[in-house]
Amino acid sequence: MTSEHTLKVSSPAELITAVPYLLGFHPADSVVVVAVHEKTVMFAARHDLPAPGAPASETQADADYLAAVVARQNVDQTRIIGYGPPVRVTPAVLRLAEALRRLGVPVDDVLRVADGRYWSYQCEDPRCCPPEGTPYAPEQSVVAAQATFAGAVALPDREALVAQVAAVTGAEREAMTAATARAQARLADLVEPRPRGGGFARLVRRAGRAAVREAERRYRSGRRLTADEAAWLGVLLVDVQVRDYAWERIGVEQWRVGLWTDVLRRVESAYVPAPACLLGYAAWRLGQGALARVAVERALDVDEDYRMAMLLQQVLGLGVSPAMAANGPAADRLELGGGPEPGWDVPPGFGRAGPARFGPDGRGRSGSDGRGGSGSDGRGRSGSDGRGGSGSDGRGGSGLDGRGRSGPDGPGRSGPDGRARSGSGDVRPGAGGGDLVLPFRPAAVRRDLRAQRRTRRPRRGSV
Repeated sequence: MTSEHTLKVSSPAELITAVPYLLGFHPADSVVVVAVHEKTVMFAARHDLPAPGAPASETQADADYLAAVVARQNVDQTRIIGYGPPVRVTPAVLRLAEALRRLGVPVDDVLRVADGRYWSYQCEDPRCCPPEGTPYAPEQSVVAAQATFAGAVALPDREALVAQVAAVTGAEREAMTAATARAQARLADLVEPRPRGGGFARLVRRAGRAAVREAERRYRSGRRLTADEAAWLGVLLVDVQVRDYAWERIGVEQWRVGLWTDVLRRVESAYVPAPACLLGYAAWRLGQGALARVAVERALDVDEDYRMAMLLQQVLGLGVSPAMAANGPAADRLELGGGPEPGWDVPPGFGRAGPARFGPDGRGRSGSDGRGGSGSDGRGRSGSDGRGGSGSDGRGGSGLDGRGRSGPDGPGRSGPDGRARSGSGDVRPGAGGGDLVLPFRPAAVRRDLRAQRRTRRPRRGSV
């Protein structure tokens, strides 16, 4: 977007019309904050309305969280819009307004929107704010026409955005399943020559870099990968260095969103985290924050401990501007790593228990902690401590789907970071993150924050 595509909003009705284009979808049962700096809309922050009957402490915490995110930005004034019935909207928007004012953030207006009408909580003049509400018609608005002309899209709801990154089905899914089996066999073939030292890893990374560059050429020119090419790329992205190579190359070109959306939708479930995170990062760089959020959620749904997804979740939740993006893979290791990552993020069928890796012959090798790893045949290997590694037979550690499992004897599973895990998960505090999107001026940022906190099953034995 360039400056000539800046939308000019001069009334509450026009602001309400612009909000879906700021967020990327039409909000429902939501609270939205539109923040302004020097007469320019900088971002919009969306939060789910509290659930009916939610305790006051929880609803206040939601308001305080959203207010804190807004207060961290350099804004002059804010406008709050609630979508839904008054019994749910009124307490939510008034709590948020009070939380913003406590933090020194001016609140210019507070509105409620429902059934094609809006009401102001700060205007008591019936001539401009009648008790029955003020009607507005977004389909007749110049703002909607300008936004559409500028290339902005307002999907019907957030579920429609989620559907855009959902896995393909039907014949295409069957083709990808078959292609993935061929890609796994192709990867195993790299093991056969049994190169010495790190030769196997070098072959994988060389193939991965070539696959990434070919995918970029294809989508830059408006073409698409075949099923075999997409499956091969998905398999190779399990290698962290291949994924980081793709990550470092992501700029602000729209075709990159198309590339990683297509790969994400087509790969088998076990291979989802890497392309999902690459899509999330590409979308965030372009300011398409709602898309970034749903992409990260797809990654975490498959692997709740995937480190790049956890980093992106933090970035979105803190409302970090895409202008601060630099050296993403290095940031991944610095923020979450405690040292560089192992060469593979639990590759499906090529897993490991602990930090062990498989050797050039494809068999598991014990790592520095003495624990065994699993080989390309999916069978666990015992380490120097005599404890078996993880295998595809379901006994402890990581299995064919790329996620660790606890075995029938109850020992902890190994996660993507190589640390022991129990099979039940954990609960992590904090509200669920922010969707960062560019509005109609390149320097401005808008954000969509979800109220639902991401919960995880408690891990047995965790502190």
